This record gives sequence, C-alpha cells and structure tokens, in this order.
Amino acid sequence: MNGFLEQVHQSMKIRASLDPDFIPISQFIKMLEMKAEIEPSIKVAISIERADELTTTFKTVCLADESTYRELNIFYIERIVKSLIWTYGGFKVIIGAPAYIGQAIKDSYSAVGERSFDYDFVNTVYEHPLTIEISSYEEVPDSKTSSNHIGRHIDGCRLGFDAGGSDIKVSSVIDGKTVFSKEVVWLPKIQTDPEYHYQHIVDAMRLGASHLPRVDAVGISSAGVFIRNRTMIASLFLKVSQEDFDRKIKDIYIRAVKALGENIPMEVANDGDVTALAGAMELQDTNVLGVAMGTSEAAGFVDCKGNITGWLNELAFVPCDLNPEAMIDEWSGDLGCGVKYFSQDAVAKLAPAAGIDFSKDMTPAEKLKYVQSLLGKEESATKIFQTIGVYLGYTIAFYARLYEIKHVLILGRVTSGSGGNIIVDEANEVLAAEFPELSIKLHLPDESSRKVGQSIAAASLPKIYSELEERV
Repeated sequence: MNGFLEQVHQSMKIRASLDPDFIPISQFIKMLEMKAEIEPSIKVAISIERADELTTTFKTVCLADESTYRELNIFYIERIVKSLIWTYGGFKVIIGAPAYIGQAIKDSYSAVGERSFDYDFVNTVYEHPLTIEISSYEEVPDSKTSSNHIGRHIDGCRLGFDAGGSDIKVSSVIDGKTVFSKEVVWLPKIQTDPEYHYQHIVDAMRLGASHLPRVDAVGISSAGVFIRNRTMIASLFLKVSQEDFDRKIKDIYIRAVKALGENIPMEVANDGDVTALAGAMELQDTNVLGVAMGTSEAAGFVDCKGNITGWLNELAFVPCDLNPEAMIDEWSGDLGCGVKYFSQDAVAKLAPAAGIDFSKDMTPAEKLKYVQSLLGKEESATKIFQTIGVYLGYTIAFYARLYEIKHVLILGRVTSGSGGNIIVDEANEVLAAEFPELSIKLHLPDESSRKVGQSIAAASLPKIYSELEERV
C-alpha cells in the first residue's frame, strides 16, 4: 500500500510547501480510478441510513486482486465509510463489497475497534447503536433524501448568536438591518464548570438585547449536534463532566433564551449549516457549501432547493490527508482529518516549519493573530496560508464527491485579513491544475461578514408566528 501512496504523492502537480508529505484523498481516489481502468476492478456501493429510513449512497471501485490489494482496498473503503458517517450522519452502514472488506470495517467500527470513538459518537447522538451490514453491490439501496427550509426570516427585532471556540459573536438585527455586532472572548473548551458557559452565553445575549427595543426572536449558531434546540454533543463543552452535561448543558441555550424573557421564539442550528445559509443568502444561489475555519472546521450545505439537508456535515472529522504520519486529532484519535487542516490548529501546526515561534502562554487564537500580523512582513507567514490553500484545493475536490457544489463560501477567523485571499488563490490554482472538470466558485465575504456573518445569518433562523398562527 505504501508504494501506491508514494505514487499518489508523486502525481501531485502542486505540493504543500510547509507539509511536503501531504497526500490528499482526492488525488488518491483519482489515481485509484485510473488504475481500475487498466486492471480488474470491483464495483463498491456504501449506503448510510439515518432516521425515517433516509439513506445516502456512495459508489466507487476497488481493485479485484485481493492478494495484491487487500490492504489498499480495506484502507480506502474505511476512509470512505468514515467520511460518509461524518458527512451525512446515520446509524446503519450497508457495504456492498467483497466480504473481507466489509468484515474489516465491521471490526473497526465497534466498541473495541480502532474507530470506537466514531462508534460511541453515533450511539450518543442518534441513541441507536451503529451497525455495519455486509451486502452485495446490487442489494445496496439507492439514496433517499429530504431537505428542510430554514432561516431567511428578517422581520422584527432579532438576536443572532454564534458560539465559537475562542469567541462569541452576537448581532442585533432590526427588520434585516444589523444595528450592532460584537465579538466577546471566552475559552469554553478548557472550562469544567457549566456555569462559566451559561453566564458567558447569557451575558453576550443580554449585550445584544440591550441594542434592541425588544427581543422578538433568538437564532443561535453553535458547534455541535442539536435536536429540538437541545445540545446532544459539542466540543465547546469538552471538559464538562457527563453528569453536568446532561443536567446543565443539554438545555443550556433554552435556559439562556428564557433568561431574556418567556416564550421568545428560538432556533439552534449547527454552525456549519448557518455558514452555508449565510453563503446562500449573500450569493442568492443554491448548492452552497459553507466552510468556517475557526477553532475547528465547521461546515454546512444548502442544496439545489435552497434548503438544508439534515446531514451531519461534521467535516472536521472527515479525512483529507492520507499521510500515515499526519497529525492526530486529540479528541477522535484519528489522523489526517479536517480539524487539523482548516482551523487555528492548522496555523499552529505549520508555524514551526515556517520558522515561527510562539510564547508558551499564547492561546490558539493568539497564535493565529500573531501569524496574521506577520503577513506582508514575513514570507514565512505567507507560506502558512499558501499551504492551507493547497490543503483546501485538494480537499474541495473530495467534498465535490460528497456534495453537489456550485459555490464554496469560506468564513472564519483563519480567513481574516489577507490570509483568506492567499488561501483562496492557492486553492483555485490547485483546482485548475488538478481538477479542471470541476466548476466550483470559491467566495470570501467582506471582512465584517467573515467575522460575524454567521451570527447575522443565525438571527434569521426562527420564524416569528402571529397570534393567530400560535393559536392554530
């Protein structure tokens, strides 16, 4: 397998200058499909099922000669299964592939397997054990999907709230016009006391509310998975005990909004979906993938109908680098996933290779700001953002296999200042050189929107019902 990985690496037309061992999954798939055209191959279908028997099916190939390609085939299909779980979400995976591949995946995605984190995550979020079924290619079901309208409500006095890993962004909006926006620093990921989180959330909401004559609705964008406005899982509360999470975090946003007043309409959405919504609203188009590069990588998708899909869209956990020595994510224990490539962590990770040192007491956000301050002064800082741009270009080509994309909107702190333009320029260069068949436009919003665009879009999430509608 290592020989094929080296072939993939050698085939790259553009290298990541500060990460020369980067092996993009998109390039791996392209090379594998080319190899399958000249060697015997086998069709593979993988379907993931979620609630209401909705399914999404991914079709690909593997190489037929098991004696030669057994390890390569298992490695590839495992990376695809991982991608499907975190992109679409669900609790049942049906694999139409040779039995040895399906069994290897089944062993890995179990309570004691290598992917036990993913197995436990599915159990926690969907309250349903993850099951892996082995089938034939022909018996794997076709995709059955649905989507829901969300947001774009501008009437009334609205509060938009975006909870990130290093700051809270709050916006006050009156009839679609932003009258106040502010970023409030907090450090939620290192706090064990849920009262810290609650008080910061309430204080930020009250700050925004103080710039409105009244609060008609509150829309909340936050990292994590939410069901009926309740927090099922979220990295923001990583250090909170499970007991405190169940007692005080699951309903934290519901309680915070109640602190502003009774019966205020509210809506909590994953920050990735709000990113995509912000893009669709700004571009006035559909098929928008939003990617927010902040404390982590957040993503969301607005489909051809202008709706969200209900997919998980946790691209922070989707593989983008197949280098066996890629950086490991501390939370999931996996390597080569988006969180270390499209976030503050990516900047900190690349800084040593660029010859940039940080003081020991600097937070990830402070490290990012320091590197951004060097842009235009130090070539080393430019190389960091160029490298992230190479990551992005190759990875968008993989995302295009998971989503029908016309536009990619790039948001988040990492894109602030000239760094965002460097990232997009480099990504466009990769797409033109390696994947000319793709017709995808990359967009950066204006500087203000890059920072607080999600909180403004979040304000549009809830619908304000009339008294008659409420009675009905």
